[in-house]
Amino acid sequence: MRIGALEAGGTKMVCAVGDENGKINERVTFPTKTPATTMPDIFAWFQEREIEALGIGCFGPLDLNKKSLKYGHITSTPKVSWRDFDIVGYFNDLDIPVGFDTDVNASCLGEAAWGCTKDVDSSIYITVGTGIGVGIMVENRLLHGLTHPEAGHILVSRAPNDDYPGVCPYHREPFFCLEGMASGPAITGRWGLSGDELKNRPEVWGLEAFYLSQALMNYIVTLSPKRIVLGGGVMKQKQLFPLIREKTVALINGYVPLPDPEFFIVPPALGDDQGIMGAIKLALIQTQTNLP
Repeated sequence: MRIGALEAGGTKMVCAVGDENGKINERVTFPTKTPATTMPDIFAWFQEREIEALGIGCFGPLDLNKKSLKYGHITSTPKVSWRDFDIVGYFNDLDIPVGFDTDVNASCLGEAAWGCTKDVDSSIYITVGTGIGVGIMVENRLLHGLTHPEAGHILVSRAPNDDYPGVCPYHREPFFCLEGMASGPAITGRWGLSGDELKNRPEVWGLEAFYLSQALMNYIVTLSPKRIVLGGGVMKQKQLFPLIREKTVALINGYVPLPDPEFFIVPPALGDDQGIMGAIKLALIQTQTNLP
């Protein structure tokens, strides 16, 4: 089966053709400009490859309610030219099933289908990069509700002696959110250098772990995941993992029995392919449920 996959990001659009085993046979990348300049090239690329289904993992916020008139639309994104864009409807002329979810839910699904969480039925995938997003799998189903999870915006306590105001325009003093305090731009804003330039500064990563471990503690007691995956550009700093594990265990403080932290809080197994592979799985699910 020829399956199309689109990982629609804020800076680039990754397009691929794969099969039902998650194998990627071909891929190409287009810069994310405006819908009028970016989407025709993407449509033509998929059309030429005669795909049988398409999965889209997309930056958001999104309308994922299939009963909504705006299902398939990108909604209140900061990328103004993409607001209210019907990205699912754009592919109607292909006349194939189209699966659709957030980019981070697609990454969560990719790891669940073929990666480090395929042996558990409940997991979360957290991407820590330009923003912080959380994909949630509960009993083998991606979590949706009023909208999709926006768990990168949970509130966190500010560290003692940290006077950084945060980068999130929605959550400022006296309340600070995780993305505002621990995303890549927050690191750069606080320290004046990029993460790569700060890799030998232990105080940077101790503070980062302080915020991320608060989030993990909250996710553990509310979502009860059986494994937590931490990905994204910031988590390329591998020294973060032992710090986050140690601080998370300390915050739980024995209240919830945890598995071995080295197998409970883990990096992705699929490298940087979990998002595009998750989009393949979204397409497969849409095909199997036979929902146009």
